[in-house]
Amino acid sequence: MKALSDDCERFITFPPGHLYSSKTGALRRWYNPPWFSESIPSTPYNALLLREMFEKACDFPSVIKRLMTDVPFGVLLSGGLDSSLVASVASRHLEETKVARQWGNKLHTFCIGLKGSPDLKAAREVADYLGTVHHEFHFTVQEGIDALEEVIYHTETYDVTTIRASTPMFLMSRKIKSLGVKMVLSGEGSDEIFGGYLYFHKAPNKKEFHEETCRKIKALHLYDCLRANKATSAWGVEARVPFLDKSFINVAMDIDPEWKMIKRDLGRIEKWVIRNTFDDEERPYLPKHILYRQKEQFSDGVGYSWIDGLKDHANQHVSDSMMMNASFVYPDNTPTTKEGYYYRMIFEKFFPKPAARLTVPGGPSVACSTAKAVEWDASWSKNLDPSGRAALGVHDAAYQDTAGEPPASAGPVSDNGLHPAIGDSLGTPVASATAV
Repeated sequence: MKALSDDCERFITFPPGHLYSSKTGALRRWYNPPWFSESIPSTPYNALLLREMFEKACDFPSVIKRLMTDVPFGVLLSGGLDSSLVASVASRHLEETKVARQWGNKLHTFCIGLKGSPDLKAAREVADYLGTVHHEFHFTVQEGIDALEEVIYHTETYDVTTIRASTPMFLMSRKIKSLGVKMVLSGEGSDEIFGGYLYFHKAPNKKEFHEETCRKIKALHLYDCLRANKATSAWGVEARVPFLDKSFINVAMDIDPEWKMIKRDLGRIEKWVIRNTFDDEERPYLPKHILYRQKEQFSDGVGYSWIDGLKDHANQHVSDSMMMNASFVYPDNTPTTKEGYYYRMIFEKFFPKPAARLTVPGGPSVACSTAKAVEWDASWSKNLDPSGRAALGVHDAAYQDTAGEPPASAGPVSDNGLHPAIGDSLGTPVASATAV
């Protein structure tokens, strides 16, 4: 968009899975998988098939295919389920790749967070379990705030949850590039495919559950994929996402959604399908407590005080009177919070054209839901925040009230300095993989 905003009055986001013909001036969809119609599938859950599709399925394995590279690479490891699975599978198959023979067969993993954050602890445990060369980076709330303008410029969005999550990834990518790593594997896509966000606990039936997963996948290019692509490429690092392999998606989205639904009476938490698929007693992929760790959104997992600090900062720069006039200043996608207003001001400074602001999605959201899913619980309309802690009654550290106040225990003390605490040097060029 940066290349267009100065010269074009009208521009739109190119829709994924489409072709454009300059002769006809029309777009045509070429990627039209069965799940795109949102019809409810009825195929029984097959754990073996799903595992094979993720590891070595069909002719093009999902993770191994993405290890076919001759440049140093790594895995973004948050310590959550998805990134940990990617790291586990990648570490098992690293020896089969050309880059391993060239750079060494020890997988490198990367994590970032405020000191004492949930992700840092979990990622360290996974790295120890897998035997990777782990690189742990710390950042402070102030360092994140100082990077906001750069993040918004590079990601070209004012979406609140995207900016919250993109900032730590942006800071981490800078450090990763300085270590000579050019490609990373990341865990985006699993939450959309398997209904991993905590608000899916309130899905009333399998029809609405499945339709919401379809809506989430269709919008990935505006949210998580945008973040994974632009926050890393800002520093010349390429992110690849194994969970979004087309063959894997087709199998996963063909599963009867009844199997994906959260059923506490049956011991099924969010993403039970993928957790159970890799629950191997003979040759475990991950420690049990990691395999069944509650979903933690990246912007929460880096440290609860990160989001709280962003809100405090926005409150200092956006007054109540500014919010009262928000609909007049920003009639399109009017910001509903001071944090959203603050990001919008920065965005408009870089991209003032009306067409630019229309490329960013809007609408109410709770815990990363679509606007449609907000209807699943009437109480959510009082606390529309994309943080997973807004899933009241579900998240272990949920906000205490509808005003969005965090629990008294939330928020680790931040650390000074962005530095690797573990594995501060790659030593030799790396062969690694990381998932967020």
